[in-house]
Amino acid sequence: QVQLVESGGGLVQAGGSLRLSCAASGRTFSSYAMGWFRQTPGKEREFVGAISTGGGVINYANSVKGRFTISRDNAKNMVYLQMNSLKPEDTAVYYCAARRGIVGTTLAYDYWGQGTQVTVSS
Repeated sequence: QVQLVESGGGLVQAGGSLRLSCAASGRTFSSYAMGWFRQTPGKEREFVGAISTGGGVINYANSVKGRFTISRDNAKNMVYLQMNSLKPEDTAVYYCAARRGIVGTTLAYDYWGQGTQVTVSS
C-alpha cells in the first residue's frame, strides 16, 4: 500500500513557476514508477509526465515538454514537478500517482494522491 500526498499548488501569474511535491509512504517507494497527471472540470484526467523507478527514464506530455521537469528522491520518498513558464491553460488539479513496473503514460496507475490545485492567471 502506498499513500501519496501532493503539496505546493497555488495561484501564480502567467510566466511564473511552481514546484509541486509528492510525499509517498511506505518502504518500497523506489520500486514504483511515478507519474503526474492533471484534470480540469469537465475534462478527462491527462498525463503530464512520469519518471522511472531509478529516474533514468522520464516522459513528458508534448504540452509541457521544455517547461516542466520531473525528479525524484528515493531516499526521501519524494517526487517533484518543477513547472516553469506557466500558462493559463496549465490551470488544473495536479495529481501524483504510483505504479509498479515501468513508466506509464496512461491512467493505469495503482495509487493516487488527493490532488493539489494550480491556478495560473493571465
